[in-house]
Amino acid sequence: MSRTFDRYASIIFLLIGVFFIVESRKIAATSYGSNVGPDIFPIGLGILLILLSIKLFIEALKSKQETGGEKPDYKRFFIIFAAAVLYVVLLEPLGYVITTFLFLLIGFQVLERGGWLKSIVIAAAFSFGVYYIFVGLLQGSLPGFPV
Repeated sequence: MSRTFDRYASIIFLLIGVFFIVESRKIAATSYGSNVGPDIFPIGLGILLILLSIKLFIEALKSKQETGGEKPDYKRFFIIFAAAVLYVVLLEPLGYVITTFLFLLIGFQVLERGGWLKSIVIAAAFSFGVYYIFVGLLQGSLPGFPV
């Protein structure tokens, strides 16, 4: 990618990370009898996204020359950006499992077209696995399934 695109992308991802943290603060912090609340994962993801965007920005500044052969893939970028925004907006109404499954499925298909079965299996396993570990084993709470 080009340095210019990397700098702009890092700033946009930084803003998305901040958006994740701000919106996740609107989710109830803890449930009755739970030490871990449903806001922990989105906050963690937001912090991780902020840290990675800062790393990308620093690497873009350190880079000496532009790569001339590749053009930025804005279409893929904006699809993933829209999916991230929809993830935050739909997390509470649709629940963690469905929203995470759809976000991962979209992300996998944007990054590597085809392989639907593999994408569905991995997205479902991750969504249900994290939900089970967090809610079942750690006794936390995440937004459940829609009623």
